Order: sequence, then C-alpha cells, then structure tokens
Amino acid sequence: MTNERSSLITIGGEQHEMILTTRATKAISARYGGLDNLGDKLMKSENMEMALDEIIWLITLLCNQGIQIHNLKSGDKKPLLTEETVELLTSPGELAEYKDAITEAMLKGTKRNIESNDASKNAVTAG
Repeated sequence: MTNERSSLITIGGEQHEMILTTRATKAISARYGGLDNLGDKLMKSENMEMALDEIIWLITLLCNQGIQIHNLKSGDKKPLLTEETVELLTSPGELAEYKDAITEAMLKGTKRNIESNDASKNAVTAG
C-alpha cells in the first residue's frame, strides 16, 4: 500500500500500516456514531483505562485494514492483530506517540482530491 493512504507505526518491532478504509469508517461510525464523534469520545473517556481501550481498539482496527489489504493482494498471509497483542507489545508512552499516526491515517483516508479546469465556463474572452 502506498503512503498516500496510510501512516506507519511499529508494534513489537514490526512495522504496520494504519489505513482508514470504508470498512474501518463503518466500524468507527457504529462504535462512536460517526468520525466526528471519535475525537470527543477519546478526549472525554471517563478514566485512563477506557481511554487506553479506545486507542488500542482504534490502532488494532486501522492496522488490521493494512493487513487485510496485504492478505487480499499477496500470497503470504499475515495474522491479524488482536487488542490483546497490541496491549502486550506497546507501552502507554508509545500509545501516546501513535496519536499522530492515527490522525495522519484518518486525514489521508478522508482526503478529497479536488480538480478544477483552467477554463471557467463564465470566463469572458477579449474580443
């Protein structure tokens, strides 16, 4: 997968691509009521355990999108991450660092490329 749609993080010494796919967007919407509510939920978690659980869930979801795309396109299948694996192979400090990668993956996943024509249909030509 190209970095055009993903951000990279390292978990347990292995690099993973975090990708916001349509499938991930649907899962986030089901859990939080939409992408717009995600930030509020992460910032307003009642306690540290809940905040960590939400971040771990999100990291697992986004990394598994990259793994599933790899498995779809490649002959060598990689196992999906579990939340338990992410918990064991990361530290709370690393989770805080991953926030930027999560934000990057989300921005790249929702990026819209807007193209415009140089010639405007309302342009006046000199005559």
